[in-house]
Amino acid sequence: MSLVAIVGRPNVGKSTLFNRLVGMRKAIVDDTAGVTRDRHYGRCDWCGREFSVVDTGGYTTNSDDIFESAIRQQVEIAIEESDAILFMVEAGTGITDYDSSIAQVLRKSKKPVVLCVNKVDSGEKIYDTYQFYSLGLGELYSISAANGSGTGDLLDEIVRILPPETETPPQDKPELPHIAIVGKPNVGKSSLTNALLGEERNIVTEIAGTTRDSISSYYNKFGHEFMLVDTAGMRRKTKVHEDLEFYSVMRSIRAIENADICVLMIDATSGMEAQDMNIFNMIQRNRKGCVLVVNKWDLFIKDNNTLRDYEEALRSRLAPFDDVPIIFTSVVKKQRIMDVLNAVATVADNYARKIPTARLNEALLPEIENYPPPAWKGKYVKIKYVTQLPTKFPAFAFFCNLPQYVKDPYKRFLENKLRTYFELTGCPVQIYIRQK
Repeated sequence: MSLVAIVGRPNVGKSTLFNRLVGMRKAIVDDTAGVTRDRHYGRCDWCGREFSVVDTGGYTTNSDDIFESAIRQQVEIAIEESDAILFMVEAGTGITDYDSSIAQVLRKSKKPVVLCVNKVDSGEKIYDTYQFYSLGLGELYSISAANGSGTGDLLDEIVRILPPETETPPQDKPELPHIAIVGKPNVGKSSLTNALLGEERNIVTEIAGTTRDSISSYYNKFGHEFMLVDTAGMRRKTKVHEDLEFYSVMRSIRAIENADICVLMIDATSGMEAQDMNIFNMIQRNRKGCVLVVNKWDLFIKDNNTLRDYEEALRSRLAPFDDVPIIFTSVVKKQRIMDVLNAVATVADNYARKIPTARLNEALLPEIENYPPPAWKGKYVKIKYVTQLPTKFPAFAFFCNLPQYVKDPYKRFLENKLRTYFELTGCPVQIYIRQK
């Protein structure tokens, strides 16, 4: 599939146009310059032609932004891997030094370039666009990304210059599992994503809050295929003061809601803190599979029983949902990265597992007969039948004569027996008691 990169200096409306082209609010948009940092991919369909779009950070030089060089590197990667480039400028400010330097970079790239003048919201502003012909990039297209005017002609030109499709996308391909990497700021989420992908996909610094958007990447290595989603760090509400961070946290929460498996990363040196538990409880409430990764293990002072004691303390905090894979890693030193990948694949298989009704009844009914539900006011509960429900996560219905008398402690007993007989590690299990 062809790829179109949107490039330009900061705050010309790249993310606004990206959201309009992909048809959803995937990228955070704010009046503050420099909001976008990482490459952000989406898919656009125009006149029967489908292509990918990548949003990039604002290209700058000699600025006060400490992320300048990292953002510029991400933009250069996007230019290199794209088939066509959409160069955005702004009508109101005219040609700036940044615009001239970007135009020079694009001319050297030898890629087809579409010059797009944004923020042409009225007929009078058309006269401000003609000066951009001096950049020497050919015909220009006047648009307003905010209200969509002019984007039709722009897309017609993009489709015209794209190379012809060499292969048709596979039909009826099952939807890939979505793996979201979540946690507090600065625990190593972007570093883990880059280590798994084998490339500098996301910007990594020691500054907390570097990642702002939830960045999706396609992963297909070592026999594993899924969508990997790096998210912004989630702090407690009382710690969030900026609008940008609020939107970043909302994107991370939405990533958890849309994921199948969540990789919860914590810092080994600080342990499982209250905010880590809040994120874990959010994963539970949304019925998502979970893998717990304890990062920066190389910085933790250890003795003979440190790992065992640390794991036991973690499981006691996670109880009652403590049947979760726990991996101790050092992403910087690439230690046990493959263990994380294998644990994610195992939990994904467990999450999608469908257990035949005959096997369920054969395993569980004798256990229920040996340890039946407690009688309630002289009335005995008799569970006769169990089956798995057609939900995305493991859910089971137990049919009995008096469902209202089956309390939570007995439901936990049933869940433990399910985990004993069937491989459900890392997955939440929902128990429903139904009337026979």
